[in-house]
Amino acid sequence: MERSTRQRSAIRAVIEAATRPLTPQEVLDGARTEVAGMGIATVYRNLKLLVEEGSVQVVELPGDSPRYESKHLDHHHHFQCRQCDRVFDVHGCPGDLTRFAPTGFRVESHELTLYGQCADCAGAASG
Repeated sequence: MERSTRQRSAIRAVIEAATRPLTPQEVLDGARTEVAGMGIATVYRNLKLLVEEGSVQVVELPGDSPRYESKHLDHHHHFQCRQCDRVFDVHGCPGDLTRFAPTGFRVESHELTLYGQCADCAGAASG
């Protein structure tokens, strides 16, 4: 059992407070408000430990670096802004996707990612 540290507590708090999956750099930026001298290596080391303990999960999108979010979230999907590259949670699910699988195949799970412009970027483009 790993001991809790100020750094790990700050990282966990940033992820729990986030409303979307965060990059390691975003985690570092948030955690530095509590632990000023924290470095990116500390963030990576602690993210690995938090994933192993089961409180944080990795969000992997095709062609992108991993992001991190709380493991305590209900089933959901993601939206990635192609302009600012941020990823947002999409609450809701189209449900059973078995109808899209080839005949005789059994769907065990699915991931759905929407792409486009977030509200901030879409607003900036129209303004």
